[in-house]
Amino acid sequence: MNLIFAGTPPFAVASLEALLRAGHFIRAVYTQPDRPAGRGRKLMASAVKQCAEKHGIEIRQPEKIAGEEGRLRADTADAMIVIAYGLRLSESILAIPRNGCINVHASLLPRWRGAAPIPRAIEAGDADTGVSIMQMEAGLDTGPVLAEARLPIHDTDTAQTLHDRLASLGAETLVSALERLARGEIRPQPQDASRACYAKKLRKEESALDWTQPAAVLHRKIRALVPWPVASTTWRGKTLRLWGAGPLVQKNTPGVPGTVVQADAGGVAVQTGEGVLTITRLQAGGGKILTVGEFLNGHPLAAGDRMGDEARNTPAR
Repeated sequence: MNLIFAGTPPFAVASLEALLRAGHFIRAVYTQPDRPAGRGRKLMASAVKQCAEKHGIEIRQPEKIAGEEGRLRADTADAMIVIAYGLRLSESILAIPRNGCINVHASLLPRWRGAAPIPRAIEAGDADTGVSIMQMEAGLDTGPVLAEARLPIHDTDTAQTLHDRLASLGAETLVSALERLARGEIRPQPQDASRACYAKKLRKEESALDWTQPAAVLHRKIRALVPWPVASTTWRGKTLRLWGAGPLVQKNTPGVPGTVVQADAGGVAVQTGEGVLTITRLQAGGGKILTVGEFLNGHPLAAGDRMGDEARNTPAR
């Protein structure tokens, strides 16, 4: 097919590469303008732009896609593939390609419409998730589904590891769906709006842990917030960012939430509102991400210490 591709982050790169391998012609790539990034705040090209440059594809980076109608009509594309582009497309643009605009979404629609489907699925404790190839329409992730593929969420998955697996699955499913679409073998399936839920965008304010919550809830939250904004707590006036948690052991033990019950190379075990949670990787301030063994070599964290705000973590009497 003759395609236009619109995407920005690494999640979209796997699909762009897969389309090229499958022999599709990418007429042009739309991606977000270069943005300041890193400590030096230097302008950084998006992951999709870097991929397009490598393959010699025309790159377009308008601040707003409104006004691109004329150029898109001249492209005479069979379809426009849109994956985490970052700009809403008007109905007039959605109608330009012969087969419309097709989106790869990282959930099994209508579950987890919106900006953050991967971390929200982990946070909610979903047993599985997947990708949906969707025909785009004016509503937010409301269009009919052309194809989907499912995979399990493991207890060890973080938002990053699940992201990577879904990016690969999305690429495979997209290529297959386009082949079937070209042969006229796809019947779009309308979504059941009554089953829809919204995956709201992650906020930095969500990172602080409340140790009065059950260990199972905190375990999911830590995994859901990797690699951003990363779960955090306080210890002796310092902020600790929590990058990893050990296997969840379901057991009820008495104690004040936030109390460290054990600290050794195997992990920092912290009492929660229900059960004990073991932290395995953490980071102090602007330091490096360390295993617990490495952290304990330079920090006097020990059993009996308290994590978090005492007033917040002590249950009301």
